[in-house]
Amino acid sequence: MQEEIDMYLEDAKEQMEKAIKHTISEFSKIRAGKPTASMFDSIMVDYYGTQTPLAQVANISIPDVKTVVIKPWEKNMVAEITRAIRESNLGFNPMGEADLVRINVPALSGERRQELVKQAKNEAEEGKIGVRNARKTTNNALRSIEGVSEDLVKGAEHKVQALTDDYTKKIDDLLQKKEKDITTV
Repeated sequence: MQEEIDMYLEDAKEQMEKAIKHTISEFSKIRAGKPTASMFDSIMVDYYGTQTPLAQVANISIPDVKTVVIKPWEKNMVAEITRAIRESNLGFNPMGEADLVRINVPALSGERRQELVKQAKNEAEEGKIGVRNARKTTNNALRSIEGVSEDLVKGAEHKVQALTDDYTKKIDDLLQKKEKDITTV
């Protein structure tokens, strides 16, 4: 019986860890001051009729804090990459040159910083929802175990709640750090 309970607790921990990793991944796509290559992870480019991640058709480099250079592996992809970046909601105005795409990254305005903070809060809330869903699934599974005393189930539910509180706090800490990054000029 205890083995089965421990298995469910371990599974809950895994699910909550995935929620944290997903939140970190989404936070990395939100610009905070200087540009990063991971900001372009969500951009898909039409590569001969197939939607392909930008990183799989070009090299993204950051030569300085105000410039991003995207060098496609095929010169004919410059126009397609430029279009994909314009259509994304990143707020950049890419300039297609002969064999590369150059993006001058403007400084963030106060209004844009507030939008990014709001976006970060939404991503944090999504992470918390993932943690709470893991709690709910685990608690339901614990209650459905046959032949286990109520005390064991209650004890396990308390452990699940402790995990939930712990992972929710981790997400709050990540959000606080990201907010600080975004609002620091």
